[in-house]
Amino acid sequence: MPAESTAGGLEKNVNSYRVIALRWRPKTFGEIIGQSHIVTTLTNAILSGRVAHAYLFVGPRGTGKTTTARLLAAALNAKNGPSVDFDSGDEISLAIASGNCLDVIEIDGASNNSVEQIRDLREECRYAPTFCRYKIYIIDEVHMLSNAAFNALLKTLEEPPPHVKFIFATTDAHKVPPTVASRCQRFSFRPVPKDVLVGKLSEIVAAESANVSRDALETIARLANGGVRDAESILDRMLTFCGGEVTANDVNAAYGLADSGTIDDIIGAMYFGDYGKLIAIAHKISQRNCDMYRVLCDVETRVHEQLANILDGDGTYPDRMIRILEEINASKELLRTGISETVNFETALLRAAERGQSRAIDAIIGDIRALRATAAGKTENSAAADDSAGHKSRLSQNVQSLLRDEFRAQISVMDANE
Repeated sequence: MPAESTAGGLEKNVNSYRVIALRWRPKTFGEIIGQSHIVTTLTNAILSGRVAHAYLFVGPRGTGKTTTARLLAAALNAKNGPSVDFDSGDEISLAIASGNCLDVIEIDGASNNSVEQIRDLREECRYAPTFCRYKIYIIDEVHMLSNAAFNALLKTLEEPPPHVKFIFATTDAHKVPPTVASRCQRFSFRPVPKDVLVGKLSEIVAAESANVSRDALETIARLANGGVRDAESILDRMLTFCGGEVTANDVNAAYGLADSGTIDDIIGAMYFGDYGKLIAIAHKISQRNCDMYRVLCDVETRVHEQLANILDGDGTYPDRMIRILEEINASKELLRTGISETVNFETALLRAAERGQSRAIDAIIGDIRALRATAAGKTENSAAADDSAGHKSRLSQNVQSLLRDEFRAQISVMDANE
C-alpha cells in the first residue's frame, strides 16, 4: 500500500475516534446512573408541569450535572412536549447534545464571569427563543462568576421571562452566594457507588469486546472516587495501554497503586505495632514507584470500611482503629506538601501505628472502675475466705501497675510526636 494512502487512513482513524466518555454519555434520563433521587424529581416535575425557572446542580466532577442539564433542556423543548420520553434522535435533541442549539446556551462560568457579560445575557433573555419552546441557559462552574456578576443576575433570576430557564452547575456550592442559591431549586449529585460503577464499566467492556477482569474494574471504580467520567476515562486509557486485555496489576502499575494485599499488610502492622514491617513495606512501595499519597488514601479508606463493619456488627467502640484513622487523616497534608515523600510516608505509618498503641484516659478510668467493681463483688461473696486488707492491697497493685503502663505508653507517644 502506498505510504501516503496508509498515512491518510491512519489520520482518518485518529480523527474519527471518540472517547468512551463521549460515546457512552447518557441520551435519556433512564441512562443516568447513581442519581435516582434527581431523575425521579425532575421527571415528576415535567409530568406534573411543576418545572422551576432555575435549578442549581451541585456535586463532584463527573457525576452527571451537565449531562442532566442537557437532558432537562431536551425534555422541555421536545416535540409535543415537554416530555420525559423525548426522542433523543430528533433534530433538536441532537443539537442540544452537541452544544449547537441556538436556544440552549451553554456558558463557561470560569471564562465568562464579568458583570458586562451577565448584562448582555440579561438583555438576550428578553427575546423569544428562535426554534425551541424555551430559551435555556446552562452555566457551568457558576461559582466562578464575580460578585458583581452574581448581583447583576439576581433580578432576572428571581423573575425571568416565562420562556427562560436557568440551570447552574458547580462543584463548589459554598462559593455560590445564598442570594442566588435561594432563588434556585438545588439538587445534590452524589458520588456513584462502587458497585454501580463496576456494573456500568462491565456493560461498556462487553460492548467494546474487551477482556477486563473483575478486579481491574473494581480497582478502576475505586480510583474514580465515584465519578462516572473519571472511571470511563481510566478504562479508555487502560484499553489503549493493554490492548483489550486488562488485569488489576495493569491498573496498579499504570496509576502507581498498591495491591489489596499490601494495603491489608499495612493495616495489620499498624494495628499490632509492627514498626519493622511497616518500614519494610514502605521501602517496597518506594521501589515500585507507587503514588504514596494514593496508597495512604487507600489505607484510610480500607480502615474506614473495617471500622464501619465493626460498628454495624456487635456495637463495640474500636477506639484503636479510630485513633489510627485520625492520625492517617492528619498526615495526608504533610505527605502531599512535604519535601521527602518517602520519609513523610514512613513517618505517617509509624505515627499511626504508635497512636494505635496508646490508650485514651476514658478507657483507663473504665478499667479502674471495672477492677474496683470486680474486687467489691469478690469481697462480698467470699468475705469469710479472703482477708479484706490483703485484697485491697492486690487491687491497689493492679491499679498502680495499669496506671504505670499507661503513663509509659503516653510518654512514648509524646516523645515520638516531638
